[in-house]
Amino acid sequence: MEPLFYVMAIMGCGDGNINCTEARVIPARYETMAQCRAALPDQLAQNTDVPYPMIGANCRAQGRYMAKVGKPKSQG
Repeated sequence: MEPLFYVMAIMGCGDGNINCTEARVIPARYETMAQCRAALPDQLAQNTDVPYPMIGANCRAQGRYMAKVGKPKSQG
């Protein structure tokens, strides 16, 4: 089973940040959302070749979530 990790998608947008579409997904994997967000400025600077008037980026979870089954333990 694949663990949960975070990836960054580079988005290409029309003028005024409308009609945004995913242009590419950065191959790096981040262990936390905070690490992914911290890398946003550098990754945007490295991906200016996207053929859109405006670009942006978005971090998102990828992988599988694990759900716990059963009753929660009482804290009493």
